[in-house]
Amino acid sequence: MKRIVRKAVFPVAGLGTRFLPATKASPKEMLPIVDKPLIQYAVEEAVAAGVDVMVFITSRTKRAISDHFDKAYELETELANRGKSEILRIVQNIVPPHVTCVYIRQAEALGLGHAVNCARAVIGDEPFAVLLADDMIDDGHTGCLSQMVNVFDEWQCSILGVERIAPSETQSYGIVKANPIQGNIGKLEQIIEKPKPENAPSNLAVVGRYILTPAIFDKLDNVAKGAGGEIQLTDAIAMLLHEEPVLAYEFHGKRYDCGSKLGYLIATVEQGLKHPELSESFKDYLANLDLAQVRT
Repeated sequence: MKRIVRKAVFPVAGLGTRFLPATKASPKEMLPIVDKPLIQYAVEEAVAAGVDVMVFITSRTKRAISDHFDKAYELETELANRGKSEILRIVQNIVPPHVTCVYIRQAEALGLGHAVNCARAVIGDEPFAVLLADDMIDDGHTGCLSQMVNVFDEWQCSILGVERIAPSETQSYGIVKANPIQGNIGKLEQIIEKPKPENAPSNLAVVGRYILTPAIFDKLDNVAKGAGGEIQLTDAIAMLLHEEPVLAYEFHGKRYDCGSKLGYLIATVEQGLKHPELSESFKDYLANLDLAQVRT
């Protein structure tokens, strides 16, 4: 019987140190791109791919995330009383009624692999997706996770979302070596966490989209601490590919690295240019912007 992907894990317990002081009291995943927080873009991508159980691996400082996806009685009542029906509709549909949100606390920040393993009790014996909200991916139509779910429907094995990067950037990513098997799909031969450029097997980098089989949990239980003294998901995947196929999928779409300040600013500008209410006026503003006057 074909397995389907209906659960997704969102590791959101990180400290967001690159965005301090903005993230001192507010989670980095709640930073807005125009008028929606980063985490909402990721959840919407998962919903579009058919996921109906969202598992957030969170921490005691991230209550704003659960509040965002919860019902807000006072706000909704106030909007209704003021006749702001369109805004009320938006607030009430942040997550569709059929979607379940589950929150699990990660007591210690022990790495991405540890965060994913925290979801084991909820995932059970099912394939599942992992989405990192820092990586915002816009393809203008299908959605990255939807593309990967379509691949999973055919191949029924773990899949990593990958893209080609500059060779000089390999130390910031998990890097894979894959043999092409069909179009933009390759079979994984090797995966290394943050290798130096001279040691990298390719320039194919794993970004924040995964579909994993439940076999990954046994690997996470047994993997040794890796880079940074953390439980690395990359190391567990390296163990997994010796026992079952793992695919690399070069997705269609543009990735914004919103974990960096520059990537976040680029995403804000480009999404602002696409926003149905703001695009024309924002284009006019940028066209008439005198860069000489804003230089420091």
